[in-house]
Amino acid sequence: MNDSSWATPPHAGYWRPSDQGPVQGAAPAGPAYDAHEAQHTRPVPIVPDGPAVPRYGDDRGAARLSGPLFREETFREETFHEGTMSFRDQTSSAQPSAAAPQTQNPEPMPDASQPASAPQKKSAGRDLGAAIGVGVGLGAVIVASLFFVKAVFVGVIAVAVVVGLWELTSRLQERKGIRAPLVPLALGGAAMVVAGYVRGAEGAWVAMALTALAVLVWRMTEPPEGYLKDVTAGVFAAFYVPFLATFVAMMLTAEDGAARVLMFLLLTVVSDTGAYAVGWRFGTHKLAPRISPGKTREGLAGAVAFAMVAGALCMEFLIDDGTWWQGLLLGLAVAGSATLGDLGESMIKRDLGIKDMGTLLPGHGGIMDRLDSLLPTAPVVWLLLVLFVGSG
Repeated sequence: MNDSSWATPPHAGYWRPSDQGPVQGAAPAGPAYDAHEAQHTRPVPIVPDGPAVPRYGDDRGAARLSGPLFREETFREETFHEGTMSFRDQTSSAQPSAAAPQTQNPEPMPDASQPASAPQKKSAGRDLGAAIGVGVGLGAVIVASLFFVKAVFVGVIAVAVVVGLWELTSRLQERKGIRAPLVPLALGGAAMVVAGYVRGAEGAWVAMALTALAVLVWRMTEPPEGYLKDVTAGVFAAFYVPFLATFVAMMLTAEDGAARVLMFLLLTVVSDTGAYAVGWRFGTHKLAPRISPGKTREGLAGAVAFAMVAGALCMEFLIDDGTWWQGLLLGLAVAGSATLGDLGESMIKRDLGIKDMGTLLPGHGGIMDRLDSLLPTAPVVWLLLVLFVGSG
């Protein structure tokens, strides 16, 4: 088949060998190839709604512009070779060129005389409206149950423990493949809280031991692969969530138990609030960047200051026989334990590769994301109150 057998009349947008002479890149003539048998191509645009296209193959490298700046166009390439014809699609990315006429107006350049845009304000990273609403609702439930019926508040603690265990074991299984048995943990955790309220520290320790034993036995009903890591995670979860929460129930057994629990909650919340407010406004030096990049030393100082002031006021006006200097020490201890608790759960979440433990509380995350500071602070407050004013 010679050139004249497939040459097409001149047409805008098409290219013929007769227009520009020998084909660049064509196969050389010889025993295996002849010039008239060399492969010739012509592109046929299949996107009809774009602007006019310069001649494909133009040595000047002209290309068409599309969209706001560029757009990828798909061309169907017809290949003729030895009397056969095949089709293939290829994508060409348009590149800007000074020789190509611009069919669209470029975006206007910003005026140098205009003032620069204001720097973006810091963001809290969460829906503050939802967070405040959920916090107020939870506070109302806690205060109502705390001052009217103590047994109801014990039930609130038990429910929070069970939900927290469910969140923790679910994330362990999803992210690490660790199957900590939830059923003995949930039953033993709820029993641990009740035992601490009824029998004190002795009851809490006995319930903790029985819960750990139940975890070991329950996991035996499944294949032995992964047994050690599963029961280890189960015992850790039993200590981390329900056992530490038991100290809140033990605080409640005192004659002024409601005031003690209220002070414990207030100091923890004030510490977190002081850390957030001061750190967000003045924080520049990272506290533990590898664990929690958002925490700063300035935030820790704010937590200490806020908690010490709140502790002095609470010990003076809420706790019988309490003094302001005891409140200062208590506030300092709460700021330290709350910060360590927050960093501890941040370490767990970073290891798991997640941001929050759950999504039950809009603006807060999960239950465990609210218990992170409270759990390690409970035994600290319980112990210091026993040392300062007795067990009640």
